[in-house]
Amino acid sequence: MQPSLRWVCLSILLAGLATAEVNDKEEDDEDDVTDTTEVNNEEQKNYLEVMYQTPVPSGEVFFSETFDDGSLDRWVLSRTMKEDADEDIAKYDGEWKVEELKENKLSGDLGLVLKSTARHHAISSKLKKPFVFDSKPLIVQYEVNFQDGIDCGGAYIKLLSHSSDLNLEEFHDRTAYTIMFGPDKCGEDYKLHFIFRHKNPIIGDYDEKHAKRPEVDLKKFFTDKKTHLYTLILKPDNTYEILLDQIVVSQGSLLEDVIPPLNPPKEIDDPKDKKPIEWDERPKIPDPHAVKPEDWNEGGAAKIEDVDAVKPEGWLDDEPPLVPDPEAQKPKDWNDDMDGEWEAPLVSNPKCETAPGCGEWTPPLIDNPNYKGPWKPPMIENPDYQVIYLYVYYLLILYVTFYTRSQSMIVYVCTGNLETT
Repeated sequence: MQPSLRWVCLSILLAGLATAEVNDKEEDDEDDVTDTTEVNNEEQKNYLEVMYQTPVPSGEVFFSETFDDGSLDRWVLSRTMKEDADEDIAKYDGEWKVEELKENKLSGDLGLVLKSTARHHAISSKLKKPFVFDSKPLIVQYEVNFQDGIDCGGAYIKLLSHSSDLNLEEFHDRTAYTIMFGPDKCGEDYKLHFIFRHKNPIIGDYDEKHAKRPEVDLKKFFTDKKTHLYTLILKPDNTYEILLDQIVVSQGSLLEDVIPPLNPPKEIDDPKDKKPIEWDERPKIPDPHAVKPEDWNEGGAAKIEDVDAVKPEGWLDDEPPLVPDPEAQKPKDWNDDMDGEWEAPLVSNPKCETAPGCGEWTPPLIDNPNYKGPWKPPMIENPDYQVIYLYVYYLLILYVTFYTRSQSMIVYVCTGNLETT
């Protein structure tokens, strides 16, 4: 399988490591004593000197970027305004730089770094040529390192929909796209998006199809400050795979495993149908022939006083459970004519804290053993019972199917819709 789009770097790219050769420091044959500490230090030093090599993509490549030359010449910064936002925060004026990682960096390894906070960021670049999604898989792959953490923002990329008047300087969050892919977080909601826009061939409207959430804990990928590889693979058989660090975390069908589903259900409830008046959904009914027995006695109240109960020793009959707060004072602005006579708020009686109880004692209530309750006729099978009525309606329309072989999808790539709010 030849990758269609192999290397797209969005933050810090860390790939293509070469194995370092460890050379032990040789001592002269004439030395009788070996300084093991010096040898171990030399071994550790050589081991850490891993040489970075620029990754070289293979196959048919429509876009590749490593940022190893430290330049942003191939990229276009958005200069537009975010819609539906206050003017002072609507500008896409976030700062970008090409730098090394802060931690676990390799000499010569550079990446695109978002430098400002609480700003809108968007940066983009075109493919060498439009990608036609027909007989070959589409692979979108890039690395992200949240080296300073993230509170609320996205690090996803968008493959923009074909347009004859595409102006990347006006790229913003509502620019028409075909595919959106990558990590996104706000608060404690961690996401890995895969969304594609689909045109309904019947009515011509576009709507977004969201892939199901990956069944993996995404939090560590946002918080461990390590570089992680995000990969999306779309196959001509209408299936997809999402990989994190080369491990599949989500896969499914473009036709069935997206929300809302690409194809409408084969059958739906008939919105014009109504349940017949005589329809009976009760599986059981009271026996209409049952008669209350003449000797039926409800047995009095459901609860009665426990005649065997005895008032606990030390019960304080003359002490109320609540008493006026002795430390409360009448507010200075209290007006008796308008507010009425002031009374101190009630607090728990401190004398009751060590006693079994205060106030008038009454026996506790227990279940009445003779209680039978009101008579009810027994339930019997309903002879007129019918199953729950179903509203069924057969759709007489052409079902929409996303066959990529017959419906080509032409896209431009825009890498880096990094947006913080």
